[in-house]
Amino acid sequence: MTEPLWIEIALQTPAHSQVGGLLSYRSQQALQPGQLVRVPLGRRDLLGVVWSVSSAAPDLPPSSVRDVSSVLQDLPPLGDAWRQLVQFSAQYYQRSLGEVALSALPPQLRDLTSEQLARRLKKQNTERAVQTTPGPALSPEQSAVLDQMASGSGPFLLFGSTGSGKTEVYLQAVERMLATDPQAQALIMVPEINLTPQLEERVRARFGSEAVVSMHSGMTPAQRLKAWLAAHAGHARIVLGTRMAIFASMPHLKLIVVDEEHDPSYKQQEGARYSARDLAVYRGRLQNAQVLLASATPSLESWHHSRPAHAEDPGGRYQRLLMPSRIGTGLLPKVRRVDMNKQPRRTILSAPLVAAIQERVERGEQCMLLLNRRGYAPVLHCADCGWKSECKHCSAFRVFHKIDRTLRCHHCGLTERVPRACPECGNADIAPIGRGTEQLEEHLGELLAHVLRPDGTPVRIARIDADTTRLKGALESQLAQVHSGEVDVLVGTQMIAKGHDFRRITLVAAVNPDTALFSSDFRAPERLFALLMQAAGRAGRDAAQSATSEMWVQTFHPTHALFEALKQHDYPAFAASELAERTAADLPPISHQALLRADARSQEAAQALLNAARETLEAQLSADPETADLVLQVSVYPAVPMSMQRVADVERAQMLLESPNRMALQKMLWHLHGVLHQMRSQPEHKGVIRWLVDVDPQAI
Repeated sequence: MTEPLWIEIALQTPAHSQVGGLLSYRSQQALQPGQLVRVPLGRRDLLGVVWSVSSAAPDLPPSSVRDVSSVLQDLPPLGDAWRQLVQFSAQYYQRSLGEVALSALPPQLRDLTSEQLARRLKKQNTERAVQTTPGPALSPEQSAVLDQMASGSGPFLLFGSTGSGKTEVYLQAVERMLATDPQAQALIMVPEINLTPQLEERVRARFGSEAVVSMHSGMTPAQRLKAWLAAHAGHARIVLGTRMAIFASMPHLKLIVVDEEHDPSYKQQEGARYSARDLAVYRGRLQNAQVLLASATPSLESWHHSRPAHAEDPGGRYQRLLMPSRIGTGLLPKVRRVDMNKQPRRTILSAPLVAAIQERVERGEQCMLLLNRRGYAPVLHCADCGWKSECKHCSAFRVFHKIDRTLRCHHCGLTERVPRACPECGNADIAPIGRGTEQLEEHLGELLAHVLRPDGTPVRIARIDADTTRLKGALESQLAQVHSGEVDVLVGTQMIAKGHDFRRITLVAAVNPDTALFSSDFRAPERLFALLMQAAGRAGRDAAQSATSEMWVQTFHPTHALFEALKQHDYPAFAASELAERTAADLPPISHQALLRADARSQEAAQALLNAARETLEAQLSADPETADLVLQVSVYPAVPMSMQRVADVERAQMLLESPNRMALQKMLWHLHGVLHQMRSQPEHKGVIRWLVDVDPQAI
């Protein structure tokens, strides 16, 4: 009988079980790192990834090491680069290796036997020929950018105005790469599922359906498995997906494109809170693949990383590529500001804006109104006693939805019928305050009731937000109506501002953007500027109408620097002033942050754990000369309640860690995990449900 091999295996284990590392098993057959196996854990058989193989027995009693149950034989092992990506992600984002490795695999793999998998693999289409359809002629700017990519190594930040033809640049980059390497694969990432169908159509038309697979959470488990297997085998030449696609196994990856790289959707908000954009740059380095980040409003992190070198500064590590002009003779829309201080009190839509919308509709053009809220109105309110429609499980208000007469919490989902009278004092006169997309749609209908289209028919208003797009296929059909001209005025939240190529829209209006100017979140102005620039980019995409296209902004602060930069379509000016403020305050991207969050039965218990961890950590580190320096390099702030303090009867608190040194912050977090595991079992912290770490948080 041959000597057994000792195998280290990554398994998905609970985050706080302290079984987060690799587990040892025994195998009588030869295995390779990257192979998928089934192993016993407790009473269950779990899927695991072989991480290392050794002939030397581990330092454990032989009776405690169990045997590998079975091997998924026909699947090629996951490559070294994929395992390095997973290992780095687990370490950097402070999660267990097994959690990251297994969540990166299609869920259906966990349930398949070797025989079932073999049958799937037999059905695979291994002939996935690329059939390239030539693209349009390139502008001088597009050609120059592609030449720079051909002669440089990157990573590249493609800063191009809306409508400058960024998509065509990366399609051409994919085309050139596929032409020079018969095995090469490309990964194209988009921030959200609702942007995928439009791009998917264009990519499939360009390269042939056989060569392209999609990966996003809207797919069925069977579709996800099929796409993953095609990418893993190297048959799929192009993978198009959302943030989850960064972990797709692509052995011949040569190009990664991150479209709309500034978008917060690239940051995962549960489990391992990774940034797919940042991992794209790391993965490019691992697999020697070119990385292209593209945006009309880059994140300040990427803008800072692509800064040119000068005497006192060696510059950033990205290469900046510029495309400032719109394709053809297209012009960017003219920005008009409406000073709401000069409008009658409680005006929702100013008279000049309504007149401008009427004029466009009567000419047969389309308009788009952007409001960053869902529902009919934020809250119901009683003027007599001051009651508001709070959620009893969350520190949030429930939103009034007029169509089905409900109050709905957008955090825990609690839904109730609207009360006939105030629950506190019985006053029957309870009314909505504030405004949402549903109310705006209704108000607009009243204001434009007399307006006729060129064919004499009444104006047609449509609303697109998270409520109107719940059903499968709803968003696609609504967007199709906009594209075909069946809608005159489109009202919606930020989902209508991103990426869509609406050819007939000539006027875009931001109804109430001021709240982000004075937010407690230092990233709020950056997000607002990106949203308004993206929204403006939906207007005048048809060159014939671009000269008359407009972006209207209703604001109580018309002279604010953000709106001044928006009027000039001057992202560099906005970025310069915002980075100057961040530098003065030592905020990212100048410094690095992490948040430790605790969820507990009471706010006191949540804060007590965090503050006790902080004191214990600083005492332990200060006592050891080798780690005492960390206390000076990393600021750890006292615990505070989260802005959304209670969700579904769970109290939430957070503690901020900040350092100019990324490595020091990582070391501090590593020590912090040890302290938290020690404290978890102490009786005074029994009320704590869970904790989690968010490295490079996008919201504080």
